[in-house]
Order: sequence, then structure tokens, then C-alpha cells
Amino acid sequence: MIDLLRDTVMSPWVYLVLIGATAIDAFFPAIPSEAAVITAAVLSSAGGHPNLVGVILSAGVGALIGDHISYAIGRAGGARRLARLPDRSRRRAGSEWARRAVQRRGGLILTTSRYIPGGRTAVTLTMGAVRYPRRKFLLFDAVAALTWGLYCGLLGYFGGLAFERDPIKGVLTGLGLAVAVTLGLEFVRKLRRRAHRRAARRE
Repeated sequence: MIDLLRDTVMSPWVYLVLIGATAIDAFFPAIPSEAAVITAAVLSSAGGHPNLVGVILSAGVGALIGDHISYAIGRAGGARRLARLPDRSRRRAGSEWARRAVQRRGGLILTTSRYIPGGRTAVTLTMGAVRYPRRKFLLFDAVAALTWGLYCGLLGYFGGLAFERDPIKGVLTGLGLAVAVTLGLEFVRKLRRRAHRRAARRE
């Protein structure tokens, strides 16, 4: 068993294992994908195998794939269930509130939820159910998945030095990075909207 584990870690298959684990965990949160990514990064710091960049990219790609599967599940089944809810029911009111919240702060909600166990699944399902635009979902989810992969990879690689004694600092660093990038994207989008409005008024 130990030899099999060692051979897997030393081979390119480890990256496919990481992609699969992080993808499944996104819509079926029973596999501890964070632990798998961090462990692979710890092994990378010890002997150079697997490659740290490969670990981070595999984690990000797997998370991105899994989130889109969860989004598709919510879009396919959740949207129909929401449409059947009575107009004045509490569940209908709750779904409308979720729709408005997602439309206003969808990017921020999506990126921060990736660091909350189980939260990412609920958010991606909801965003699919309320039909959050696919292109915006892809953009913000790419930010969330890659920063999460970077956080887990660095947490494992520098765990003995930077974050092992202070795990809260590691979580805050990952959240801060995701939020900063998301707010930057939101700011750019607002500037583009203003520019389009000004151009329309001039015409």
C-alpha cells in the first residue's frame, strides 16, 4: 500500500487524482479536497514531487470543473422547482431574496464561499437555480478556484514556516486575496458601465 501511494505521488497520475478529488468535492462535499491538495504540497516541499505549480493548477482546474457541474445541476433542476413555488410563499420570497443578492454581489459571494466547507456547493447550486449569467460565473469562479488552489498549495508548502502555527492567518490570506481580486474586477466593470453610459449620452 505504501509503495502504491509513493508510486502515485511520484507519477503524473497524482495531478489527475487531485483534479478528480477537487471536482467531486465541489458538488458532493464528502471528499476532503483541501487535505489532498495540502498533503500533495507538503510532499512537494519535502522532495520536489509532485511539482508545486502542478498541484496548484490541478486544484484550481478541478475546483472550476466541479463548480460548473454544481452550477449545471442547479440550473437544470433548481430553476424548475423555483418556478413552481407559490407566489406569496416564504420559499418563493427566500428564492427572490437569493436572486437579488446574487445579482448584486454574486462575484463576492462566489469567491468567498469557496473557503467555506459546504458553502461553495450551496452557492453554486443557488447561482445555477437563479440563472446567474454563465460568463460572469466563469469569470468569478476562475478567480475563486485559482486563489483557492494557490492558498491550499502555499499552505502545504510553507506550512511549517508561515501558516502551520497560525492557520487563521492562512485562511485570512486566502480570503483577502480572493476578495481583493473580486473587488478589483467589480470596480473595472463599474468603470466600463459608466464609460458606456457616457458614450450613449453623447450619441
